[in-house]
Amino acid sequence: MMKNLKFYTLFISLAFILFGLTAQAQNERKFVRQGNKLYEQALADTTKQDTASYNKAEIAYRRAIEKRPDDLKWNFNLGDALYKQQKFDQAQSTFEDIAQKSTDKAEKARAYHNIGNSLLMQKKLDESIEAYKEALRNNPADLDSKYNLLYAMNLKKQQEQQQKNQDKNQDQNKDQDKNKDQNKDQQDQNKDQNKDQNKDQNKDQQDQNKNQDQQNKDQQKKDQQNQNKDQQQNQQQQQQQQKISKENAERLLQALQNDEEKIQEKVKKAQAAKAQQRQTDKDW
Repeated sequence: MMKNLKFYTLFISLAFILFGLTAQAQNERKFVRQGNKLYEQALADTTKQDTASYNKAEIAYRRAIEKRPDDLKWNFNLGDALYKQQKFDQAQSTFEDIAQKSTDKAEKARAYHNIGNSLLMQKKLDESIEAYKEALRNNPADLDSKYNLLYAMNLKKQQEQQQKNQDKNQDQNKDQDKNKDQNKDQQDQNKDQNKDQNKDQNKDQQDQNKNQDQQNKDQQKKDQQNQNKDQQQNQQQQQQQQKISKENAERLLQALQNDEEKIQEKVKKAQAAKAQQRQTDKDW
């Protein structure tokens, strides 16, 4: 869109040349004519930006200005050649010098117009807007300056909107980063809580296992004691049974002995009776 900017150019024609100038003046005009020719050739070729021809035109204008540095028209042409070579800062300086020195409002308006263009190409929107306004103060009917002023103001509006969107995006990114930090803090907190819970659970489990082990040990001890007690009781019962059995055996044996003595006594009595009977039979 920059190529749509309106730009003023100014050439020196033979109509501005006064008669009766010296031979030195003729040489100066020769440089100006040479510069104008090169400038027009480069301007006519719309297929490319012929910076080489603009540079040659600049050299020609400077050689003329060396002889007449206060010639505002030749300086104006020099500013045009600089602008076409995209030497915007040098062009700006040249047009500012013209605007300060010129007393003609139309000429000052053209100079400020081109100052605005040079500033705009350097992306200095606020300064370019002020330059176009100054051009319109000197020539309120200048439609080209009005057009460029609106163009610059529209660019500034777009730039402000872009900056606003960028700030909004940055705020959103900050909010997202803040949310990320909050989420991270929450995750860390949950992690710590889980860690503490797991630690407590592990401790409880360990205590529970420890209690269970103690209970198992107590139960085993109790079982062992009961088993020992049962074994002692069994041993006592066995001993008692053995003792009773021995006593019974002794009583039985005594009884048998008593019976045997009785039998023997009976046998003896029977034998004695039988022997007495035999004796009696012999006496008969």
